[in-house]
Formats: sequence, C-alpha cells, structure tokens
Amino acid sequence: MLTLKDLAAAVGVSPSAVSLVLNDRYAGRVNEKTAQRIKQAATDMGYVPNLLARGLRTRRTQTLGLISHGVASVPFASRMLEGVQVAAWEAGYLAMLIDTTNRAEIAELSSKSLLQRDVEALIVAAWYHRVVETPAVPLSMPLVVLDGIAPEGVQADGVVPDEVGGALAAVRHLIDAGHRRIAFCNVADQRFIARTLRQRGYEAALNEAGIEIDPSLIVAAPEPSTVAAVPVMRALLDRSDRPTAVFCFSDQSAFAAYQVAASLGLEVPDDLSIVGFDDQQFIADALVPGLTTVRLPHYEMGVWAARRAIDRLQGKVDGPRDLYLTPCPLVIRGSVSPPR
Repeated sequence: MLTLKDLAAAVGVSPSAVSLVLNDRYAGRVNEKTAQRIKQAATDMGYVPNLLARGLRTRRTQTLGLISHGVASVPFASRMLEGVQVAAWEAGYLAMLIDTTNRAEIAELSSKSLLQRDVEALIVAAWYHRVVETPAVPLSMPLVVLDGIAPEGVQADGVVPDEVGGALAAVRHLIDAGHRRIAFCNVADQRFIARTLRQRGYEAALNEAGIEIDPSLIVAAPEPSTVAAVPVMRALLDRSDRPTAVFCFSDQSAFAAYQVAASLGLEVPDDLSIVGFDDQQFIADALVPGLTTVRLPHYEMGVWAARRAIDRLQGKVDGPRDLYLTPCPLVIRGSVSPPR
C-alpha cells in the first residue's frame, strides 16, 4: 500500500509536508508550487488515504455495514444494494457488503465480522417485504431494515414499498379503461406481507368506484411463480363469466395469464387486460404486448436506507425510529385496453 513516506520520497519533501497538503492544512506552511506537486504525485501514483488509521484518530471509519439476505442473487432486487452503495459513496461513506445467501450461520457471523471492523451503522436487506431478524447492535448505532420491518421491540428504521398504493394505482388504471369485472390473482404463501396489502389496495379501488367485490374473482396461487399460477389462471379464465381484466400479484403470475389467454384463444389486451406487479426485467418488458405493471422501487429504497443511516450518524435525524413507504409507480405499456 502506498504510504505518505512513499509520496514524500517521490516528491523530495518530508512526510509531514505531504500530510499537511493532503489534509488541506498547508496554508502558510508549504508553498503553493510544492503543494501542487504533491497533489499531482498523489493522483499519478494512486494514493488512497488509510481509513483505518484515520478512524483510530477520529473514531470515525466512514463505513456502513450492509448485510444482504440473498438480495445479491435475485437480479431484480439487487438494485437495492446499488442504491445503498451509490448514496453512501456520494456522502463520503463506503458500504461494506456481506451477502448471507439466506444461511443462518453466515448471518450470525457476518454481523459480528462487520461490527469488528468498526462500521458506524448497519443496514439489513431482504429480497422481499417481510419481518427481518436483526442482529444485536449498540443502541447508539443506527440500524435500518431495507425492504422489511424489524421485529417488535427492536429500535430500527425501515423502508418498504407502498404496496397498497401500488395496487390501488393498478386497479384504478383498469377501472379508468372501463373494466368492471376485474379479478385479482394473489398468492397463498403467508410469508409475503404484500399479499394482504395488495389485496387491500385492490378492494379499496373497487370500493371507491362503487364496484361490488366478487369473491369468486379473487384467487390465489401457492406462490408467485409462473408455473404455480398457470392452473389457477386457467380455472379463472376458462369460465363463461370470465373477468375482462386481471390484476396479478407478480409479473411472473401475469406471465401465466398471457400463456393461458393464448391457449384459450384470447388476445391481450383486446379480450383480456392484464396488470402485474414488480416491473421485473426480462418479463414485463419482454412480453408482447409489453406488460403494464407496478414498479418496485428497489433502487430508491436502497438510497433512502443509506441516507437515513448517515443522517442519524450526523445528527440530522433524531427521535423515534421510522418506517418509510416508498411510492410504487405504475409503468404503462400495452396490456390494457377498454373491454370489448
């Protein structure tokens, strides 16, 4: 690793002069010409400050710990990690990431490892909205749960998608297109907090439009994959009083709706309008016609998590921990039209 002594030897000055220049405290001590030579040498030689040594002096490491529970292996959710890292970097911090691959033994060791490296705050990220177990940290350390909520009694900020608002926007879009028989393909797996919240948004949109809720139009696949949704979607669409539109829990279940519709000779959107949830790359933008869907704001949630941790470190935010609902925008493509 390049040191101050190496730089000093290269320029032909003392290490103390290099230190004064690189810490911008050289006025009146080092002449401007020499200072510029030192700065240029530092740039040319790729000098990077020793943050560990600086941390010992200042008691600040400018480092955030980021524990990811499988997020790095889920392509459409990994933008949360990008948001954390970009926001941290822009604020002069480094995000140190460990992905646990959802293994309990790695999760326990990762938190200890990060704390031993004197991270100043800890962010714990999950790849879907759920209650997230958090490691024990000092009460003075900012703790943020990304895409989840902390267990009851744990002092932590949290950031999650506005699931209700996203579903409300999706169903309103179908209603505005003229649909009245709108089905909802939910999931049965109770691990997903979103299943309750998205149904709440679906029902709220129908209620505000004065449309009576038909329980037979609310169905649930075992989990949010395309394979799991196909038989459920077939039973829904292969009936004489089929719906004219379907709001789906996920883009993958919306993909199932496309497949079943094609097998039944139904055209999207002329015979069946479809709206998904996620805006998952390689699904929503690859279907023909393109899928209108609600975008999960992964990047924005990551940015919020990093900024909240840093704001607490810097004393810009104080008081009780908060849960922030991140808006979920509707992305309009070609899968919705007025009913025949």
